[in-house]
Amino acid sequence: MSTTQAELIGPLLRDVSRSFYLTLRVLPKEIRPQVSLAYLLARATDTIADTKAVPRAKRIYALQQLQNLSHVPELGVIAEKQTSAGEKQLLERLEDCIVTLGQFDEADGRRIQELLKIIVSGQIFDLQRFPGETEKELVALTNDEELDRYTYMVAGCVGEFWTKMCVAYLPALRDWNADEMCALGVRFGKGLQLVNVLRDIPKDLHIGRCYLPVSQPAALLDPKNFETIRPTYTRWLDAALAHLDAGWQYTIRIPRSEARLRLACVWPIWIGLMTIARLRVENPLDPARRIKITRRQVYGVIGRSLLVTRSDKALNQAYTALRAVAAG
Repeated sequence: MSTTQAELIGPLLRDVSRSFYLTLRVLPKEIRPQVSLAYLLARATDTIADTKAVPRAKRIYALQQLQNLSHVPELGVIAEKQTSAGEKQLLERLEDCIVTLGQFDEADGRRIQELLKIIVSGQIFDLQRFPGETEKELVALTNDEELDRYTYMVAGCVGEFWTKMCVAYLPALRDWNADEMCALGVRFGKGLQLVNVLRDIPKDLHIGRCYLPVSQPAALLDPKNFETIRPTYTRWLDAALAHLDAGWQYTIRIPRSEARLRLACVWPIWIGLMTIARLRVENPLDPARRIKITRRQVYGVIGRSLLVTRSDKALNQAYTALRAVAAG
């Protein structure tokens, strides 16, 4: 591993990936560099999409230039305006990320480029679908299909990429039915993204976005109106739970010998179930009560999983118990 690569997927990755850093660090060493670099590239494009430092049209143009990794646009103004030191450094070192990508095996580079192309398509869709950036310019997604497509573009495709990398590098998984596992991986990613969407409704409403397909999104600005959309909200909670069930099928099919890969899948699923459980009983429209799993709870998940990761029976028992609470 080169010094540059070590810096990118070490300190820089830690500074920008937050809680997901733990998942990336526990991945098997055979796929950790590729998945970590893919995360950095996706994180960089996400930072560009979300910035207010330049007009929307310029953000879309920058994303289009990066979509095929053919050109690194001028990002000086965007980088300077970042409040996060890690995200600022990431944009400043984006060219290093692309150079590092070229040092991987050709097949790995192709997989990462295919992934980034889909993710950037989702980010551009997001910018074009939601033209405003305040509560007064609020727009909602039109229908269920639009939300399902969005969750694939920004997260479901990651499960697909992840699976292809695992099959390519981990001999214990060579007997997997790749198509079937990719399909489960897609649902795994969609489930995690749906949890984020349902948890972050107040924050998204504040910037003019309503991912929940409702006819009157402005009504969601008042937490007192939650009962009017509860059936829709509950239906999507159930959809997220069903997707995480598929993610669990994916996880339990990972051989016990691949304990690191199992842990990397167990942690987000268990945390997702815990989040759904809280979303069932609290008002998700209340911006004063942002629903978040605490760091202590995350460490509890990690500790518990380490004790049972090599036992299918114990893992299933833990999942069943968490799922029962999440189902309400």
